[in-house]
Amino acid sequence: MLLTHRHRVLGMLGLLAVVTYVDRVCISVAGTTMQKDLGLTAEQWGWVLGAFALSYGLFEIPSGAIGDQLGPRRVLARIVIWWSAFTAITGLVSGFWPLVATRFCFGAGEAGAFPNAAATINRWFPARERAGAQGVVWMASRCGAAISPALVVPLQTAFGWRTSFMVFGGLGVLWAVWWYAWFRDDPCEKAGVSAEELAVIGATVGGHRHAAAPWRRMLAQPNLWWIMVMYFLYCWTSFFYISWLHTFLENARDFNKQDLVAWAWLPFAFGGLANLLGGLVSDRLVRRFGLTWGRRWIGLVGLLCAAVFTGATWCTQDKWLTVLFLALGYAGSDFMLPVSWAVCLDVGGRHAGSVSGAMNMAGQAASFLSSVVFGYIVRFAGNDWNAPLVPMTVTALLAAICWLKIDASRPLLHSQARNPTSTVGMSP
Repeated sequence: MLLTHRHRVLGMLGLLAVVTYVDRVCISVAGTTMQKDLGLTAEQWGWVLGAFALSYGLFEIPSGAIGDQLGPRRVLARIVIWWSAFTAITGLVSGFWPLVATRFCFGAGEAGAFPNAAATINRWFPARERAGAQGVVWMASRCGAAISPALVVPLQTAFGWRTSFMVFGGLGVLWAVWWYAWFRDDPCEKAGVSAEELAVIGATVGGHRHAAAPWRRMLAQPNLWWIMVMYFLYCWTSFFYISWLHTFLENARDFNKQDLVAWAWLPFAFGGLANLLGGLVSDRLVRRFGLTWGRRWIGLVGLLCAAVFTGATWCTQDKWLTVLFLALGYAGSDFMLPVSWAVCLDVGGRHAGSVSGAMNMAGQAASFLSSVVFGYIVRFAGNDWNAPLVPMTVTALLAAICWLKIDASRPLLHSQARNPTSTVGMSP
């Protein structure tokens, strides 16, 4: 059976997710080497990581809103080239402040990646397939994170850490050129898309009008605020894996670089499988039980598992149990992840990019705070690298509780209202 055009679009988004996470996890893998070479303390390193998270959060809403207005074809091509340039420039920095500035600019570019990927899925997939599509994208991102140690460590060993950033910066440019040449915002404008597939998608000519988001009306809905609070708490826990994980394993569990190559991929592999499973299971639950509980059960179960296994990590000093518990914790939170992005499509409609950006902005505020605070917690706890695991466990538990208030069947704009028990066979 030949792949449909929407699945080819999903393949492009999957490649984008791989490039995105290879670029951002590259600095985590190179962390201890860069700190020694540039003479950075743990607290300074926290600010380097936090600079990315800060700009990533600040530019989420603008990037998502611009994508809603201009379309993801143009926006994604531009921002991928932007962040790829600053990935390469990371390999040229010579001190703390230039590194902070470079990572800030890098984060500003990457901010638009997943909101515009979500907007693309909203345009190209029917509602009943969107959580599964989000699961594929996020699984691909974890594949990028998983392969980073195997790519970065040999490059570092042979050519130094600076070369790795320059090499990975080039990957994004190739993707951007391909995307702009091949993709179209509206499925009806893409040559070769059959009438049957357009009917499945629910696409009509001019059906995706570019329009500014009515923020006053959307922010008046508690549903949006609960989504943002949930994602803030989730990101406090999850950002550890792409910022401090490798440094934590080296300092808290005496891993060496070879150990990282051999074992540090495991959390991302577990997370990738959990993303795929969470999205597919949610779509099946939605068809059976409706949007509200079809999304909610995944959020509750996933984040409760994340809290349990993050806490279990704090209770062991064994190297391999640490990796296993962290992998299971990440799998729990990633089981929830595609559903949180699918909810943004459920409630956001044609403003899905803006809603996704708002959610991710809240999340990256936590990513910034947690990445900066991590180093200070370690120092004030007497160089105890396990101490930051305690707030990570608590925030995962609180994020799970938030899902009891999130209702995917309640659109932010009343004009998009639908039956809460609908099986959502058609696009909103």
